[in-house]
Amino acid sequence: MPTDAMGIPERTVSSGPLSTDEPMDPTLRPTRLGEYVGQRQVTERLGVFVEAALARGEALDHVLLYGPPGLGKTTLAHIIANELGAGIRITSGPAIERAGDLAAILTNLDERDVLFIDEIHRLNRAVEEVLYPAMEDYALDLVLGKGPSARSVRLDLPRFTLVGATTRAGMLTSPLRDRFGVILHLDFYPVDELAQIVVRTGRILGMELLPALAQEVARRSRGTPRVANRLLRRLRDYAEVRGGGVLTAAVLDEGLTLLEVDQYGLDLVDRRVLWAVADRYGGGPVGLETLAASVGEEPSTLEDLVEPYLLQVGLLERTPRGRQLTATGLKYLGRDPRGRAQLALPDPDVPS
Repeated sequence: MPTDAMGIPERTVSSGPLSTDEPMDPTLRPTRLGEYVGQRQVTERLGVFVEAALARGEALDHVLLYGPPGLGKTTLAHIIANELGAGIRITSGPAIERAGDLAAILTNLDERDVLFIDEIHRLNRAVEEVLYPAMEDYALDLVLGKGPSARSVRLDLPRFTLVGATTRAGMLTSPLRDRFGVILHLDFYPVDELAQIVVRTGRILGMELLPALAQEVARRSRGTPRVANRLLRRLRDYAEVRGGGVLTAAVLDEGLTLLEVDQYGLDLVDRRVLWAVADRYGGGPVGLETLAASVGEEPSTLEDLVEPYLLQVGLLERTPRGRQLTATGLKYLGRDPRGRAQLALPDPDVPS
């Protein structure tokens, strides 16, 4: 993997708070597989499976999309529905609290509709049990009444396609995972592909971006389109207010400095984590819960949104005893294993 002068890989991932604050504007989403940039193996496979299903006049087999947040799972669900010429119903695992909620959704589907369940790993067990026969036999098993008078009723469902999305495929139970016929992993975007998305988004937003500026936005976008689109919208705001309506290299750098995004795509939370490991725990190792308490974040926030990025760029590593800084992480902070050197970045916990 190519690296820059500091040894940090140019290819980065989506994980920080920038990727979750603001959903992608629906008008920025591609609507067809041919418009979708990146994830070539995923789109190629989907194209084959969709074409085969259409040729047979059948519903597409159930699809599981997994990978870090912001890489286009929701967009692909909409694209699948568009390519099939079908309707789409959207919900999420936490929103389906009872089996009756799922039953109401399933019985309102039309033939070959797409049901998209985001965060499908967060379905509770009772709901998941109802989903098994629905996915496998296109039937819904309901129990009416209670006690000795209770009886089971099976309702036939239209043939539909379930598209499940998750950032934690390992948390899916085996019975649920095994019922998906198509399982696709979305990988992090290289800078060149992300720059294409930035140029497309800029055109939609009425911005003509020079290739070098698109590359710079892409390089700081953590390898995910959601972050790239968010940064570009904020840079447009900054250019309109303080740049005379023109996004130049200087205006871009000033705008991203205002957003506390550095040249490697790290934000304030990332830097707080690195400094906590370095200053409070001697570079590590330190346990996740202890580290989370030190920076005032939930352990799940660090594990899902911060750590993957720091692990991907090689600044942090997991060990059996906890998290610790790598040699690259020490270099990023302006240190070496022998002691503290001149700091490359200000410690966010120390007033300047």
